[in-house]
Amino acid sequence: MTISNSFRRAVSLFCFLNITIFVFAAETAPDRVEPPFWWSGMAHSELQVMVWAPDIGNSRVDIDHPGVYVKEVVSVESPNYLFIYLDIKDALPGVFTIDFISAGRTVYSYDYELKQRDPGSRYRQGIDVSDAIYLLMPDRFANGDPSLDDQPGMLEQSNRDMPSGRHGGDIQGIINNLDHIAGMGFSAIWINPLLENNQPRYSYHGYATTDYYRIDPRFGSNEDYLRLIDAAGEMGIKIIKDIILNHCGHHHWWMDDLPSQNWLNQWDSFTRTTYRMTTIVDPYASQHDYDVMVNGWFDTNMPDLNQNNRLLALYLKQNSAWWIEYSGISAIRMDTQPYADRFFMSDWARYLLYEYPYFVMIGESWIGDPAVISYFQGGKNNHDGYDSYFPAVFDFATYDAIGPAFTGEEGWSSGLIRLYNTLVQDFLYADPYSLVVFGDNHDTDRLFTRLGEDIEKLKMALTFIFTTRGIPQVYTGTELLESAYEHHGHGELRANFPGGWPDDPVNKFTRAGRTEEQNMITDHITDLLHFRRETPALYNGWLLHFVPENNIYVYFRYDEEETIMVILNSNDRDMELGMERFREGWHGYSGAGDVLTGRQFEGFDTWTIPANTGLVLKLY
Repeated sequence: MTISNSFRRAVSLFCFLNITIFVFAAETAPDRVEPPFWWSGMAHSELQVMVWAPDIGNSRVDIDHPGVYVKEVVSVESPNYLFIYLDIKDALPGVFTIDFISAGRTVYSYDYELKQRDPGSRYRQGIDVSDAIYLLMPDRFANGDPSLDDQPGMLEQSNRDMPSGRHGGDIQGIINNLDHIAGMGFSAIWINPLLENNQPRYSYHGYATTDYYRIDPRFGSNEDYLRLIDAAGEMGIKIIKDIILNHCGHHHWWMDDLPSQNWLNQWDSFTRTTYRMTTIVDPYASQHDYDVMVNGWFDTNMPDLNQNNRLLALYLKQNSAWWIEYSGISAIRMDTQPYADRFFMSDWARYLLYEYPYFVMIGESWIGDPAVISYFQGGKNNHDGYDSYFPAVFDFATYDAIGPAFTGEEGWSSGLIRLYNTLVQDFLYADPYSLVVFGDNHDTDRLFTRLGEDIEKLKMALTFIFTTRGIPQVYTGTELLESAYEHHGHGELRANFPGGWPDDPVNKFTRAGRTEEQNMITDHITDLLHFRRETPALYNGWLLHFVPENNIYVYFRYDEEETIMVILNSNDRDMELGMERFREGWHGYSGAGDVLTGRQFEGFDTWTIPANTGLVLKLY
């Protein structure tokens, strides 16, 4: 049989195209590789690499690199995932190729990098009792780069007219105004989540993650986040990253193709958590109540992650370590700590502390009972043997007490006795001095609102927050007398900072742009925080307090070098206060000076305490 030249040319062309297609496929990287890179020399020698690409689940993995060994390759229900477990204990920094081979040919290839680890990163210091935290919501703080507001591929665009919409605040806006935060004396910033939230609505708050390795492009880039941390560090400010491991957003890319059905806690029909954290510590709780609390969804748009899935559990642990190593953050604020599986949370904390022994994780356990809050702070001898390993938690019990303490009338269980009764229960905590003390946050009524919009009461409450035991935290806008109730909507609680947008008529980042009353509170915060920073007794010293009488609360912070006396008079009139009762605190001193006003008190006989005033006295 004779083969024509035209046929031969056609066959040759076909073979060429096939070869070309084959080479192209061999050089194609998977759609997703997470984590995208790692570091050599980590304390944990095992590395899980999650890979997503069409039909990659049937592939064989080939790696040829000194010190890198494939321990396990896990296929799951979806054919589009592979989970590769590597031993990198002896691996040096460098790039190695992961080939994915199917039917005798390489179908995907990825050049994976092990970076050189900063030798000091393992010993990075976290926040401590000397710090003071400023909380801000990035979308509402300042818009430093308006070109980021509307991004292609994002399901929600900016709309400043909508209280629950995106308003355009970004990382550059934070960088531009670090001097405002540093000037008041804050040494740490807790920033509400910055990770991608590509959700159709309410994406501004950041609590529905859709990509665990990417800063939301409307805030900036991963590189911008590094610039922020560097700029803050130059001003002596640490960055606290807000993360959520209990749930993700319902538009996370996983939701289009779950690795397995048990990647999420799934129910026959939508089942919301009960929000009753008491069932976790209740020795008589039914299994049903426990399951709904822990495995129910936080909201319809927040799928509940199943941390009992071992693949997901390690993925989440590694993601946290990746951000610590990559960015140099100083702490993690863990959203909804009790809602995730508590044994996973314990393992997660131990994983990070093994890698970073001095790192700090702060747990959010929103309940006003110290008996329950203390369960979630690490180091406590709990009734069931549970240890969360979290060095710090938020003090929601003191938060509950602060409002009525300064607005309630004198009584057996009202007025300032509320603060005393709360601190009395500090014996429940493993370390009460590591509690984060606050008057409001992005989810609560504003502190000024809770205090009846009384400026003097606000000054007293801030005096207490900055001088009691624990780490103080203040929410953006407190210095501006922001006022709003939670039931009016979260959009009102999370108001824009005036001056953060180019077209704002007034700039309250400046003294000239603030009112006299706003400057009064800003100055009060500044004076207290600078004094606190210079006075180890106020953050590292012991606390001695006396039962409040006649709605006057007296306590001392002291160490071997000095003693600070605090007097809170929450009455609407001046009060005479005999000092003999407090001899235990002032014994050995002859007088005191008010660090806020300069007023001197000679001798400890009877003092007149002005109405609605907090005195911070340095004894001499």
